[in-house]
Amino acid sequence: MRLAPLLAAGLLLIGLAGCATRPPADDPEAVAEFEFNNDPLEPLNRGMYAVNNAIDTVALRPAAVAYRTLVPGPVREGVRNALGNLRAPTILMNDVLQGDLNRAGRTAGRFLINSTLGIGGFIDVAEWQFGIRGHGEDFGQTLAVWGLGEGPFLFLPVLGPSNPRDLLGTGVDAVASPWFWFGQGEVVEILRWVRAGMTVLDAREGVLDILDDINRTSLDPYSTLRSAYRQRRNAEIRNQGQQAPEAAGGTGFGVGVGVSLPTAEPAR
Repeated sequence: MRLAPLLAAGLLLIGLAGCATRPPADDPEAVAEFEFNNDPLEPLNRGMYAVNNAIDTVALRPAAVAYRTLVPGPVREGVRNALGNLRAPTILMNDVLQGDLNRAGRTAGRFLINSTLGIGGFIDVAEWQFGIRGHGEDFGQTLAVWGLGEGPFLFLPVLGPSNPRDLLGTGVDAVASPWFWFGQGEVVEILRWVRAGMTVLDAREGVLDILDDINRTSLDPYSTLRSAYRQRRNAEIRNQGQQAPEAAGGTGFGVGVGVSLPTAEPAR
């Protein structure tokens, strides 16, 4: 868990050596497409995408299929709720840093209610009984609200789509989380790794059908994922569309937060 920010930083440095060639200025359509995709590291990213596919084929997808097959839906939902509840302190921090006290109050209320009445967050009593809907926030989104640009698109094995701003946010969220500092000893470290593993497993199970459909129907799954991720991420930053990750609908690290396209949501 604590190695994730260091791994992400290392991959970012390696990526500087794998830049795509910018189209000539006399081809305005190609230049416009190049800038729209925001993927100057595309050769490296496609290589990392191939590595990710190999890992996914051998380990992640089979594990997600087994998890869905063997674990009843209500139990999986409870696990997702509990993982989301563990992220609440980080979400609260970012709500406050973005100056959104209304959302901060809802996050704090959800955490208190679900941690007690919801049996550690396994039952989303806050939404079920009190109508307090959850939302996701991370420091990558906070940096975006503060005006920092996303930087070039990145694709990281296991973690999925990202960018330098979100990688920086990942490190800050990891270190700022109270669970990063809570407790010492072998048992606590094991629990951290269990949480990390369950978060990745839950996230992969959550996009099982979506990724299968993309891989089956898309002529270029990499481009489809890149476009869908950037659209969804922009919707999250604006707090519009589907406010994911709902509970632990993404990795929970501020990267790879999902691939489904944004959907309309009533203004609140």
